[in-house]
Amino acid sequence: MYKELNVPQRTIMTPGPVESEPRVLRAMSMPIIGQFDPSFLAIMDEVKEMLKYVFQTNNAQNYAVDGTSRSGMEALMNSLIEAGDKVLVPTYGRFGNMLIEIADRSGAQVHSISKEWGKVFSPDEVIEAINRTNPKIVAVVHGETSTGCMQPLAEIGKYCRENNVLFIVDAVATLGGAEFKMDEWCVDAVCTGTQKCLSVPTGMAPISYNEKVEKMITERKQVELGLGRDQDNPRRVQSNYLDLSQIQEYWGSGRLNHHTEATTMLYGLREGLRLIIEEGMETRLNRHRLHEKAVVEGVKAMGLTIFGDPTCKMPTVTCINVPEGLDGEAVRSMLLKEFSVEVAGAFGALKGKIWRVGTMGYSARKKNVYTLLSALEACIIANGGTVNRGEALQAALAVYQSNSEVYWY
Repeated sequence: MYKELNVPQRTIMTPGPVESEPRVLRAMSMPIIGQFDPSFLAIMDEVKEMLKYVFQTNNAQNYAVDGTSRSGMEALMNSLIEAGDKVLVPTYGRFGNMLIEIADRSGAQVHSISKEWGKVFSPDEVIEAINRTNPKIVAVVHGETSTGCMQPLAEIGKYCRENNVLFIVDAVATLGGAEFKMDEWCVDAVCTGTQKCLSVPTGMAPISYNEKVEKMITERKQVELGLGRDQDNPRRVQSNYLDLSQIQEYWGSGRLNHHTEATTMLYGLREGLRLIIEEGMETRLNRHRLHEKAVVEGVKAMGLTIFGDPTCKMPTVTCINVPEGLDGEAVRSMLLKEFSVEVAGAFGALKGKIWRVGTMGYSARKKNVYTLLSALEACIIANGGTVNRGEALQAALAVYQSNSEVYWY
């Protein structure tokens, strides 16, 4: 016999997933209704409007793709890239490499430029690559959780707009926790994920794109067989499930029966977006910066160092260098086993060399920061490491006491 499900309580301080807001989880327990029920369609329309605020855009096309975060980027790439199209991907971490793979699998002729992990590109470096490769699309990660670094976008977006190059951004780890201004930064299309700064469980990838992108996608439309007049568009999107020409019609007034919507996920997304609007974007971003500062100051007071260029550090992810001679994975394992605190390991050449700590959404709370710092200190000592005992909490406390603003968490 299987026992009733009983999931342990964790303090999740990873770059995703993060702890879900209790009000989001309550919303997700609402009754199931049909996907074409007028009440459900009204929820869809509300989500589209709410996303305008979160993406900071006036775009008409704002909706969610059902799937994990990368489903949103894959849908955008699949729906925009035709065989042989040139795509430029500046990579400075693991998820830039993911964009290369998605573009390649979508049939693109991919060009890439690389930066040492822990650094980002200057606008001039990307602009030089644009001039050299003449791409149809530039695709870039805004916040690279594998390194804790954030790529400035405004100048790149402006140059792309002036030179008729599509600018696509992965804002999975930044939207709702770091500044992102879609229209002002000339971003043509963007995707994010629910499981990070939005504080909603994994399962949806909100996207937004402008009229230019909408026109390009619509030109490739071929409605699924049996749903309307049979068509044969030689430029059709290769994926059925990730075909935005059909998905946008499901979210639009046509209500094309493309798929069955993830009902409870949409409830959760609506509540997560509502909470961002209620908190206010400026206040929310300041809250994330405050908790990030408390983590950084606590870590430094302990005698540890931060990985990466501090001038381009993400406010939602802090990468901590594992002290030489210390088994970083043993510390992570003890954090989870003894304190129910989860932090993330690393990828590639950084595996075993850094811990990745997230301060995102509902996980960005004072209680979580205090718990993390005290538990990390104890686990380092227990594994034979040396720290400045008792200094981390005092440093974090000083950050909080010097702050005069009042935040939800």
